[in-house]
Amino acid sequence: MAAIAAARAGVKVTLVEYHHHIGGLSTSGLGKSDIENKDAIAGLFKEFTKRVLNWYVNKYGADSENVRKCREGYYYEPSVAEEVFNDMIAEEPNITLLTGFQIEQAVANSGKVSEVTFRNRETGENQTWKAKAFVDATYEGDLYALAGAAYRLGRESKEDFNEPHAGRIFFDYNDNVFLEGSTGEGDHRIPAYTYRLCLTDDPTNSYIMKEPPKGYRRENYLAYFKDLEEGRLSGPKVFKEGHGYYKAHFDTMVRVFSFAEIPNGKYDVNTNPRPLGFPFPEENFNYVEASWEQREKVFQRHRELALGLLYFIQNDPEVPEDHRKLANQYHLPLDEFSDNEHFPYQLYVREARRLKGVYTLTENDLTLKEGEGRTTIFEDSIIAGEFPIDSFPCSKEPSPDKKVLEGYIGMLPIPAYQLPYRVLIPETLDGVIVPVAASTTHVAYSTLRMEPMWMGVGQAAGTAAALAIASNTELRDVSVDELQKRLLENNQILTYFDDLDPQDKAHKAAQYWGTKGFFDSYKADLHQPISGELANKWLRIFAKTIGSESIATVPNTDQVNKDAFIESLKLLVDTVPPEENWIDDRNPGKPYLMKGEVCNALYAALT
Repeated sequence: MAAIAAARAGVKVTLVEYHHHIGGLSTSGLGKSDIENKDAIAGLFKEFTKRVLNWYVNKYGADSENVRKCREGYYYEPSVAEEVFNDMIAEEPNITLLTGFQIEQAVANSGKVSEVTFRNRETGENQTWKAKAFVDATYEGDLYALAGAAYRLGRESKEDFNEPHAGRIFFDYNDNVFLEGSTGEGDHRIPAYTYRLCLTDDPTNSYIMKEPPKGYRRENYLAYFKDLEEGRLSGPKVFKEGHGYYKAHFDTMVRVFSFAEIPNGKYDVNTNPRPLGFPFPEENFNYVEASWEQREKVFQRHRELALGLLYFIQNDPEVPEDHRKLANQYHLPLDEFSDNEHFPYQLYVREARRLKGVYTLTENDLTLKEGEGRTTIFEDSIIAGEFPIDSFPCSKEPSPDKKVLEGYIGMLPIPAYQLPYRVLIPETLDGVIVPVAASTTHVAYSTLRMEPMWMGVGQAAGTAAALAIASNTELRDVSVDELQKRLLENNQILTYFDDLDPQDKAHKAAQYWGTKGFFDSYKADLHQPISGELANKWLRIFAKTIGSESIATVPNTDQVNKDAFIESLKLLVDTVPPEENWIDDRNPGKPYLMKGEVCNALYAALT
């Protein structure tokens, strides 16, 4: 998405990918968009979902079962997601796509990344590229680390940023309470990695494992029998449709996985992190800073564990027969990942390095402070985030009461929040912007790390890179106002409101001014009359935004007269925008103004 945004802004882009398939997890089994609030993230992500929907409509018809199962394009088969991404890339003549390359070196001169060397994984030859801007969109933060940028790896302590859920933690995901043994101590641990499987229940499209996969050891999975016996393979306390819950799987060995139905008889299959037998924690501790040769061993180890678990529940004689029968309804699809033995390409790297940036996003920025109606307001917001805090286990250690593995924080609800541009910018290193392994704490990263969010952050990074090149400035010095305006023009959401209609005339203006402090709650109330007190607050913020020291006020009345507002605005700008640009069509001829009209007038006056 960074490449697409930059290319559409008119710059030449080389997009370099380790695998021979682009798209990361979205084309490697994660066929269910992890988004709770579809109104919070738009932009290129929404374009992607619309293209997915159109793919299924064109293929099967608008009234087809597959269109229903794609859920407006938010659910999809990996191969369909890859085709959509490939189409989006192919449509951009400014993009050169190179697959099968691994990063080897990044050189910084005078504190700025100047060139990066990649190795062709097939030929072994090295190639070096120079660029005016680099976007490090790796899961691991490899480019900026090789160039010498500072980063964090592991978990902060509770004291580092005063985060309630930081560090060593045992957390009851059903009741959202801390359990005995939680200390908040920081450490080197990171959330478990897995592979996200795609399975099918179509016998004609099934690749059936007829013998144990490479590296299979049943001992890896025996702890699941205790989970089954003690009820940890039961259903959730709160049942949410679409979250991978199938009642037929509850209290069976199939519950070691979570299934979400996608089109064509397939399922997006996550490995359930709640049982104590979950075998993946700690298997990634030697991954992030390892050589590519060592990383390949980690890939293989996780592949063996994933395939072994599927084989175990389908074939182990100690697994109850009816459970095995149920498990044998699901197999790897013959028509997915056909050049990789029907297994996903990309390891699910949930968290790796995290940049030390100009600003560090913390749990406190994501939660409501007492007496406040919004989470932290950032003047440089580039996107709204919305997903709960959600970390996989970081350790194989169970809580003393045997409820949960250490480090697991399951779907802790938070309000919609703003992400500041500064988390993408290294503290000191120039020439690179970081939309994935960005500057957050471990806790905050567990909401940022979702593909819809990353698509939007990538859009912001690509747009910013193009702006930096066009204005011949460093990425840290890009005009945030100009970046925000461009993102809004391309349908990005900068500020989330509960009551904002995308078709509203003041939709973009409210989002922009939502980053500057116009609104202290999640209600925009754009069609309510504005008071003199609020209008004067907004006029002060507007004057500060444009760098004016002039003072402009309106009478402190319950409703603001249009003529009085125009006279005040004239004190701040040379030309008041034409009324047809900001007066709401539903409010013609009325002497008083609504909030949306004042928002629109001040937004139009910026230009």
